[in-house]
Amino acid sequence: AAHKTDNKTRKRKGKDIDQIAEDLQPEKAAKLTNQEVDLDLPGDGQHYCIECNRYFTDDATLKIHVKSKVHKKRLKELKEVPYSQKEAEAAGGLGIFPHIKNRTTAAKPDEPLIG
Repeated sequence: AAHKTDNKTRKRKGKDIDQIAEDLQPEKAAKLTNQEVDLDLPGDGQHYCIECNRYFTDDATLKIHVKSKVHKKRLKELKEVPYSQKEAEAAGGLGIFPHIKNRTTAAKPDEPLIG
């Protein structure tokens, strides 16, 4: 029997990397950063980290999170091209898929290009 403390499965599933990559598209990102007030979410849903799919209680906590190892690791994961259906089919022997490790991203004006 599985114990309550069994850590084999993740407690909070969240979104996969490919879903988060879709959320980072400019039109979706704008909606996610300017969400309506939702009293059921931490900080009424006003302090959201798109890359990590997490809500925070206030802006100070969000700023601390952005400097954390967890957030930086997620940014590194998001630099890679997300797994696609074409890649899955090629792995199964259907067609040819050119392997692209990193995708090109436009840097924000206030930060240098990384990579």
